[in-house]
Amino acid sequence: MKGQEKEQNKLLKRGDLIMAYETEETQYCFPAINSSCIKGRRSRYEYNVMYVFFSLLSASTVFLNLLVIISISHFKKLHTSTNLLILSLAVADLLVGLIVMPLEAINLTEMCWYFGDTFCRLFLLILGLLLSASLSNLVLIAVDRYMAVCHPLLYPQKITTTKTLASICLCWFCSSAYNTALAGSRRYFDSHRIDVCYGKCTLVISFAWKITDLCFSLLFPCTVIITLYLRIFYVAQKQIKIINSFMKAGKFVNQGSVRRKSESKATLTLGLIVTVYLLCWIPYFLLSLSENIENVEITSTTTILIWLLYVNSGLNPLIYAFFYPWFKMSVKHILTLKIFQPASSLVEVFTDYHS
Repeated sequence: MKGQEKEQNKLLKRGDLIMAYETEETQYCFPAINSSCIKGRRSRYEYNVMYVFFSLLSASTVFLNLLVIISISHFKKLHTSTNLLILSLAVADLLVGLIVMPLEAINLTEMCWYFGDTFCRLFLLILGLLLSASLSNLVLIAVDRYMAVCHPLLYPQKITTTKTLASICLCWFCSSAYNTALAGSRRYFDSHRIDVCYGKCTLVISFAWKITDLCFSLLFPCTVIITLYLRIFYVAQKQIKIINSFMKAGKFVNQGSVRRKSESKATLTLGLIVTVYLLCWIPYFLLSLSENIENVEITSTTTILIWLLYVNSGLNPLIYAFFYPWFKMSVKHILTLKIFQPASSLVEVFTDYHS
């Protein structure tokens, strides 16, 4: 009898240890809520590394795009139609670094969404707005470069500052309206699902909206951009070859020809920005379509591609720094606080390059 009691006591203790172990291992995002999602576990080292990395990434993205915004806004010589489009793109990139990156970093590091369902919908709305606005700005940049290179005589009349500002406002308005409708569809679709736990913020849209989003957010803008740039590069290369042949022959090259050559250089730089953006955007979009048609599950591959999109927001200012001398000059004035001097907005920031 005593042996049986000992065995029973051992089994009870072992059961208590197993239950305690399971309780310790299983953590919930919101323990007081029955429908809470299960919280993943990370070591303290992983927490520290991830928070430091994402903090630096977010801060650098905000800082670099802020330099672009201040440069174009402050120096009057930079108030051109093309630079206004770059300014609009920089605003979208800055908001990605200021809003999207920190929230996504907390969600990824903690493996729980602590900000509630309402803010989740708002966050997804802001994210969609910024991505749509960025892509729309790239379409406007492609149109601007097409007119500048392929129709240089019509460019001053057709592409004015007023028209460019109106196009930018229309771009942001349409992006807001489209993503508001998409968020409304997501809210309706999400309310009919029973497998959603509390503590996750994932994109859930219907099949019809996914196809619609494919057309408006990928196929149409990418087709326009690629078509225009193929034409632009063809015409630009012809112009550069003609100008170079005149210069080698020692013939006079008028100011209009030099202008066209500089426009071609600007187009190549902006074309690089567009190419980098599309290379970051297309893989994620194709991956999301290849997965469950009604739910984009956050896998490790999806996470990498999503953050590749965010990192792109910090790459554009680096491209400007490498290829635009005016950006280097304006940054020098900003960092040395010369912009606070009288009439600093009238400073000549161009060297031998014009955009």
